[in-house]
Amino acid sequence: MDYFKGDVLKQYASSKSMMKTQEKITIRALELLNLERENALILDAGSGPGFASMYLNEIGYKTVAIDLISSFLNYYNIRELNPINSDMCYPPFKPNIFDAIISISALQWIYRDINNEKMNNVLRNLSKAFFQILKPNSRVIIQLYPKNKKILENIGKIIAESTAFSGNFIIDNPNSLRKRKIYLLLNKES
Repeated sequence: MDYFKGDVLKQYASSKSMMKTQEKITIRALELLNLERENALILDAGSGPGFASMYLNEIGYKTVAIDLISSFLNYYNIRELNPINSDMCYPPFKPNIFDAIISISALQWIYRDINNEKMNNVLRNLSKAFFQILKPNSRVIIQLYPKNKKILENIGKIIAESTAFSGNFIIDNPNSLRKRKIYLLLNKES
C-alpha cells in the first residue's frame, strides 16, 4: 500500500484523534458482534498500527493483529497481540480458529472499484478466507467507508455469491455524512 509510507504513516499511527475514533468504532463493532465467550480469540484484520487490537486486548480478549504494512505493526509495542505481517485477503491461518473477526476501516483500501476484476477477485478471496478461518456459529464485523451505494451493494453481492455467510449492513446515523458509520455483520452458521 503506497499511501501509508513515511510521514503519512507516522501521522496516522500517532494521531490521538484517530486512536479515539477507532476505539469508538471498535466498541460499536463489539456491540454488534454480541460475543458470548469472554475469552474469545479475535482477528483484527487490516489492523494498521493496532488501535482496535490494543483496545480489545485491554478489555480482555485474545487478539491477533494482521496487516500488510509491517511499519504499522512495528509502530507500537504490540507483541502481546501476536502481530502478523500478511495480507488480510490471504490470511495464513488454519480453518475454524477464530471466534470473531473485526476489520475497522480497512476494506475500502481493498475494494473501491466495481469494474476492477482484480479487486472483485480479491474480495471473493477475502470472503472465502474469512469464512474458512472463522469457527462455526461465529461472526465477522467489517466497518467500512464505501464511496457510494453501488460499491456497498456489490460487496454484499460478491460475499453472498462466494460464501455461505448470512448477514446485513448496519448504518449508524444514516442521515449525517460526517457521523455515518457503515458496518457489515456476517454470520457463519454451523
